Amino acid sequence: MTENLQPLLHAQEVALAAPTQCWFGADGSMGDHPIQGVYVSDVRVVSDLSYRVGGVAGEHISTARLSAGVVRIDTVHRNLDAAGADPDVMSRLERTARHDGMYDTITLISRLPTPLVTTSVAVIRTDATTMDRVKAGRAGAAAVTVVVDSDIVEWTEGRVTARLIASGAHITHSQGTIELEWTVAAPARGSVSVSWSVTAIDRQAVVHGVGDEPEWNEVRIAAADRRLELWLETSLDDLAALRLTTVHAPGEQFFAAGAPWFFTLFGRDSIWAARMMLPLGTGIAASTLRTLAALQGTQHNAAIAEAPGKIMHELRRGPLELPGEGITLPPLYYGTHDATPLWVCLLHDSWRWQMPEHEVEKLLPALERALDWMADSGDADGDGLLEYIDETKRGLANQGWKDSGDSIQWADGTLAVGPIALVEVQAYAYEAAMHGADVLEHFGRPGADRWREWASRLRTAFHAKFWLEDEHGP
Repeated sequence: MTENLQPLLHAQEVALAAPTQCWFGADGSMGDHPIQGVYVSDVRVVSDLSYRVGGVAGEHISTARLSAGVVRIDTVHRNLDAAGADPDVMSRLERTARHDGMYDTITLISRLPTPLVTTSVAVIRTDATTMDRVKAGRAGAAAVTVVVDSDIVEWTEGRVTARLIASGAHITHSQGTIELEWTVAAPARGSVSVSWSVTAIDRQAVVHGVGDEPEWNEVRIAAADRRLELWLETSLDDLAALRLTTVHAPGEQFFAAGAPWFFTLFGRDSIWAARMMLPLGTGIAASTLRTLAALQGTQHNAAIAEAPGKIMHELRRGPLELPGEGITLPPLYYGTHDATPLWVCLLHDSWRWQMPEHEVEKLLPALERALDWMADSGDADGDGLLEYIDETKRGLANQGWKDSGDSIQWADGTLAVGPIALVEVQAYAYEAAMHGADVLEHFGRPGADRWREWASRLRTAFHAKFWLEDEHGP
């Protein structure tokens, strides 16, 4: 019984250019697996896609990932061959993810000694399903309004409008399924290409893509083992494809937490990724700090887990519902207990990695508010440790990096219930207080001694509550 289960991803191909993600099978088709499709801004606009050349799908030969956003797929079409053992006709699909959608180019390559005239057909299923329904295993192609005008097709659902452009194609449409047909003529021992694209505009979007080159674009790695070079080059290319900005601050970049489920701003995840990139420049870290500071909590609001000085957890285009789990998260949600001290740690480390001092200085008020949160709302019971509890009963029961509902357990397997003080969060808070004090002291701001003393009390409380004697030891 696979109904209402989160789709597995391990056997799927993906092309990314945030906020676009394209998931498909090795042969380039979509529709055989629940995750497959073209998504823009957490909305799937295409759920099914298949190709035929000369009326036949062909036989898949190879799939090559050229970059984070470009995949090349080769297919042979032996139904179009001349006599002989070796294939004479193949098609090459180059799929490109861009910030606004997906672009496919299909090239028919012929070794035949005479011209080849045939058809190339793409069959596409329109959609407007949100990512949370796909994640919950409850996705079915959403009903949309489709309009065909010459070689342009548009479909709309709510605040999302998708546009398909297929120059030179004969387009037919029936009940949400679009068929594109080209008559193609490949010269003798030559090739011919056709292309189409699907783009989308989400008027409810909270994030946009980034068009410029990353600050690490000129980084080159030399290693004795080429595999190390390739690993690092691929990693940096992947990171470039994960860059986003919020609609409210289009100039400030950050890393999306990850595809497919978390393709947006996450406090903890975006901070950690920016922190690890500091050796290659402070730009993405500085932008991440400013983006999160602009959303820093200003009031007590239990409905969204907000508190003064608190750094947010995640930003979505609308409420996030997890059917079957009893969880409904608001579009802007603050239910994380580690993002706030981690924000302080990122500011300190960015300063040490030579982030311009005038940029650091502008963030000092946010630093002070974040530190105050640790000693106030972050330690609501005043026991010297940071702990959390979901007051709404509809949010995340666990609010550290292990945030699934069953992730925090006692030794006998029973689930822990709030308030919960996570061990790693105490370490983050200690580091934040000590290093936050260093930043305040450097810039001549008051409070350095206070936060060092607070860190000392946290250390004492931590050792008293968390130290375990090994009962099996000597």
